[in-house]
Amino acid sequence: MELGLANGDLVMLVAALLAGGLVAGFLAGLLGIGGGGVLVPVLYEVFRVLDVDPAMRMHVVLGTCLAIILPTSLKSFAGHRARGSVDMALLKRVAPFVVLGVMVGAVAAKNSSAEVLKWVWAISASVIAFKMAFGRESWRISDHLPPTPWPQAGGFGVGFISTLMSIGGASFVVPLLTLFGKPILQAVSTAAGVGPLIAFPGVMGYAWAGWGTEGLPWGSIGYVNLLAMAIVAPVSVLAAPLGVRMAHRIPRRTLELAFAAFLATIALRFIVDLVF
Repeated sequence: MELGLANGDLVMLVAALLAGGLVAGFLAGLLGIGGGGVLVPVLYEVFRVLDVDPAMRMHVVLGTCLAIILPTSLKSFAGHRARGSVDMALLKRVAPFVVLGVMVGAVAAKNSSAEVLKWVWAISASVIAFKMAFGRESWRISDHLPPTPWPQAGGFGVGFISTLMSIGGASFVVPLLTLFGKPILQAVSTAAGVGPLIAFPGVMGYAWAGWGTEGLPWGSIGYVNLLAMAIVAPVSVLAAPLGVRMAHRIPRRTLELAFAAFLATIALRFIVDLVF
């Protein structure tokens, strides 16, 4: 990767990575999300400025984001579990199927073009933004989770699509659990436990998918860029406990609306880029 940037430009890029890491870590704790919704657009623009080949840019962004959200999601999960709000029985039931979905998702990512991955991200982000903006915690399908094999099938689907989006899965897990009667705090806390199940095998999968690829950014193992991870991950981990504390104290509606608007804007940016 040829940098070709003035010192001031490099400082701005590092500042953008640090800011994105802080926001992603805070949201990981507050909403139980892995932070990929924030980091994907930030890293995409960083790697664009650094002139990473567009054919592999989205792959590197997704693989690197999963590496960044791994320690953040572990920290968030530990915080929620320490407060006793995680449904560990449910998490253990679906864990193998989430991991299987991630493995299949990594294979799909390896064989997908950058355009396909952008469409997946844009469409999925639009659905998440719509749910955050217009969804209600009062919506219910049932007061109980459906019987086997539906929770396991849901875990597989969440693992698969989350790997293609490089998110921790909570954006899907939280609404699914609340639709079936789980209290919002327990849903957020349990979703935090899904994040590491996606991130760890996802990182391995993207490293494998990009192994031996020519022209990767400096410091990459496959599609995982360790340099960006080293900058962003520490501040994300530091910010996650603050989000956990806030999740137990304040209403989240205003932040949900702001995050929905952010996701919708980035999704539109990708769609415009793809169409025009």
